[in-house]
Amino acid sequence: MNEIERLLNKYERFVALPWDRTLAGPQRVWFVMYDPTQERRLRLQLEAFQVVTEQAQHRWTLVDLTDTFAHWMAQHEYREAYFEQPEDMDLALDDYAAQVVELVQNALTASDTDDQTMVALLGIGSLFGLMRASVLIERVAPFIRGRLLVFFPGHKEGASYRLLDARDSWNYLAVAITADEE
Repeated sequence: MNEIERLLNKYERFVALPWDRTLAGPQRVWFVMYDPTQERRLRLQLEAFQVVTEQAQHRWTLVDLTDTFAHWMAQHEYREAYFEQPEDMDLALDDYAAQVVELVQNALTASDTDDQTMVALLGIGSLFGLMRASVLIERVAPFIRGRLLVFFPGHKEGASYRLLDARDSWNYLAVAITADEE
């Protein structure tokens, strides 16, 4: 059994457990953690994660962040200038970060999202170098009604999470689901 199949099995057992409705937003975040080299394999199994979520009587909403920067940049009026001098983009990246936060927040607060909805974030690795994943999660955590599932290419050491095994880690209250043997 490969890493993603083990993750799916663990996730299936975990999502079937009753959801505590008294948890604070940051405690409603689940990280499915996998080696960054497994990204394609995970994406091929994404539908299986949805199926097991729905079999556990929860709704599923997917938010894919993979292409958000490309779409944002394509519409930006100063894109040509940023390509010529990327170091001038720092202030614009704050605008991009706000747009990503709004996208996720809208999914978490949509009218069809409730305390039994799993909002899944895919493509968080595409934020690397543009905005910190920790900032995104901290900003949207107060809006989580059900659970926020973050497909996280990286690893966890104690309570510290490291995106793409490269970024400085941060501490977080999320539940980590890993492929480690029990």
